[in-house]
Amino acid sequence: MRCLVQRVTSATVRVAGEMIGKTDGGLMILACAMQGDTPKNVEVMARKLVNMRIFRDADGKTNKSVLDVGGSILMVSQFTLSADTSSGNRPGFSAAADPQLGRELFDFLVQQVESHGVHVETGSFGAEMEVSLINDGPMTIWIEK
Repeated sequence: MRCLVQRVTSATVRVAGEMIGKTDGGLMILACAMQGDTPKNVEVMARKLVNMRIFRDADGKTNKSVLDVGGSILMVSQFTLSADTSSGNRPGFSAAADPQLGRELFDFLVQQVESHGVHVETGSFGAEMEVSLINDGPMTIWIEK
């Protein structure tokens, strides 16, 4: 599983002009299930996401997690994180899990994050989406499990 994690002051996702998910502060996570991923990978990723210390404490150091600050998460499935750009000018996406498994693992990731007590809103799997965010910091982290 690959995730691009951004600390945000706000983020929204829209489908056909309608807002379907948001966070008013916390994390914006783009997630991609990869070939070979298993529920175990997803459980490890969920623990990493909710416990990653990328929020500032009273001294300005990044010592707090989304759990610690009471933030929420906007999570959007994005198979393009699987892009292979090693040759040519057109990215290949064959490393992504097939769509059915990708949806199952994405839904499982959402469930696992929520099981830690973090509120999660999502985009719409496979839909054309418009994502807007205000990156706080900026703080952007790439995670692969």
